Amino acid sequence: MSDNEVRILTTPQGAMNLRNEMSRRGFLMLSAGASAAAVLAACGSSKSATATTTKAAGAVGNPAAKSFKLYTWAEYDEPALMQSFGSITIDIFNSNEEAVSKLAGAKGTSGYDMVVPTGGYIPQMAKADLLEALDLTRLSNFKNLDPAYRNQPWDPNNKYSVCKNFGTTGWIYDTQVVKTPVKTWNDFITACQTVAKGNCSVLDTAPNLCGIYFWANGINWTTEKKEDLDACEKFIVNDFAKNLKAFDSYPGINLTKGDYAISQIWNGDARQGLKKLVEAGKDPKRYVWGLGAPKTEIFMDNWCILKGAKNLDASYNFIDFILDPANSAKDLAFHGYNTGLTGIEKLVGADVTYQDMIWVTPEQQKQLESGVVNSAQDRLVDIYNKAKAAAGK
Repeated sequence: MSDNEVRILTTPQGAMNLRNEMSRRGFLMLSAGASAAAVLAACGSSKSATATTTKAAGAVGNPAAKSFKLYTWAEYDEPALMQSFGSITIDIFNSNEEAVSKLAGAKGTSGYDMVVPTGGYIPQMAKADLLEALDLTRLSNFKNLDPAYRNQPWDPNNKYSVCKNFGTTGWIYDTQVVKTPVKTWNDFITACQTVAKGNCSVLDTAPNLCGIYFWANGINWTTEKKEDLDACEKFIVNDFAKNLKAFDSYPGINLTKGDYAISQIWNGDARQGLKKLVEAGKDPKRYVWGLGAPKTEIFMDNWCILKGAKNLDASYNFIDFILDPANSAKDLAFHGYNTGLTGIEKLVGADVTYQDMIWVTPEQQKQLESGVVNSAQDRLVDIYNKAKAAAGK
């Protein structure tokens, strides 16, 4: 293998097969035992979570290091850009819970150097001694990151993470099937229970599944109240799950197949789906994207180096590489999520399509709620497992 080659562990079809398989089996380990949060608690290290990197502050490392292994979400990085960096092995996951469970279970032997978790999962991962404390002096391009996306509550002073990008959650639907406009989560639920019954998909993650109920009923999706969780379970498991065709974290990537009449979806994946329709010579106007309302998710995914990474220098080199504005703009144009660099929108050319799906307006900002991993996590996973067992019945 040459130094400038990207090695992907799955082909696009293989990735789809993996996703389908994970939809059926991905959480059997959790339903038989503990949730990812519990796995983390069980694997928590007796060591302090204030570990430091092996390099002294300000150390440069090896600038020629260009090979590492990345554990991330599907189709989340611009292939040509990754190849231009060096030799990157990529493996994918469907949910944070899946990634955390695998990494915690491996106890440092996963072989990955970097992972891309959502922010709320970082405190638990750090406590379990899964993450390398960062030396930000090794990232000359960290200064390019907008201050609004630094120093988050779940990772003060960016001790363990650097923003990769942030995004939102909504829906996409086929107007030839769902002819009444979907404007709210209640509309989404109604469509799934009527005209799209048996042809509806939801994201393959516990918080997002339960979020549908919470957002539709004016409840903050980070609630820890027993009565809220009980009501959520009653609706999701007894009423909603039977209408579902699939739990799919990437319905947009395969939108050209017409697998679903309506899907819960992340904005970047929806945008990629519409682009693929155009590439396939199909009419993207048949499908409508909508940002979740009256409330929905805002998430930030992050570059994190795993504790004991064998390719530490390459990991630092890559984070610095991707924080370069020109590289960041190329990546954004591919995956469709705001990368959080100062002035990044000015670097994205007019030829980049569906930009209204990338940028969040001030009015839309009012709809967004950050997630958090709290005492309700085990219950959410339990509801998710029960919903999967009841789906389509």
